[in-house]
Amino acid sequence: MQAEYTTCREFVNELCSSAPTPGGGGASALCGAIAAALGGMVASLTIGKKKYAEVEPMMIELQSRLNKIQDEMLGLIDEDAEAFKPLSQAYKLPKETAEDIAYREDVLEKCLADACQVPIKIMEKCCEAMDAVAVLAEHGSQMAVSDAAAGMILCKAALKAASLNVFINTKSMKNRLEADSFNAKAREMLYIYESKADGTYEKVLKELTTTKKKAADGQFDYDKYFSQGGFAQDLASQFDI
Repeated sequence: MQAEYTTCREFVNELCSSAPTPGGGGASALCGAIAAALGGMVASLTIGKKKYAEVEPMMIELQSRLNKIQDEMLGLIDEDAEAFKPLSQAYKLPKETAEDIAYREDVLEKCLADACQVPIKIMEKCCEAMDAVAVLAEHGSQMAVSDAAAGMILCKAALKAASLNVFINTKSMKNRLEADSFNAKAREMLYIYESKADGTYEKVLKELTTTKKKAADGQFDYDKYFSQGGFAQDLASQFDI
């Protein structure tokens, strides 16, 4: 992230201004970085717990991978801003003569293609993060399973938002073969990973909203649960007390 954005407040204040950057691409990258950080948190909360000793090597590897993705996502905020600058300048080129128009179209075509590269990278990093977070939702600390699911949904949002930055640029490209190539990459990632994120979310949602302890009549017996130490036992098992 750019040095001048020392706080989230500064970033969002700049985002809501009339400044050309940051925009949707930078916001997507930041959202992806936050999603990766949530996954890293789940790994951190799992590492060192006796209950999860068997999966600790995997947790350490996933934590390292997500930390790297988080840093790369923050770097893509700057990359997106840098890629947009030439495009914004290209739109200002003169179009008084036929030569002006031809030159402007050539420059715009290159700038549009270049501007597609960063959101494609953001989408790819989102997919990498989702692959890692899906494993964390399955094998990480169950005390943080909601955070894993939140990371997946934030990744999905970043993925979809970044795709719009691809599509708005390819729409204006004259080289339809190249445009279709960018579109195909984006659509393939959306097709695979939207459903992956939804699957994790729905699974976790079901786990969190399905009552496992029920009285004979099918209703949850809170008095019995607490009086017989059910809550304390559940809490102790989660924290290895």
